Amino acid sequence: MKGKKHTPEQVIAKLAEGDRMLNEGKTVGEVARTFGITETTWHRWKNTYGGMKGPDMKRLKELEAENRKLKIMVAELSLDKAMLKELAIGNF
Repeated sequence: MKGKKHTPEQVIAKLAEGDRMLNEGKTVGEVARTFGITETTWHRWKNTYGGMKGPDMKRLKELEAENRKLKIMVAELSLDKAMLKELAIGNF
């Protein structure tokens, strides 16, 4: 069964609400059940998005987009380099 995908904004909102619930005395298990996730997912979210706020999330998205572009550029340049090596050797 495939779980539903949460956006980073939704995760940050749920973490804030969950922290409030934990401060009221609820357990991690109760908080996780409230959001329909497992405790493992809760801890993974805390590790990934724990201290983030709105501007931090925007910056993270920008960095991820830039990283994607750079990876594509590296792949294209590596392909160009391999083609030029083949041409230089004469195996075409």
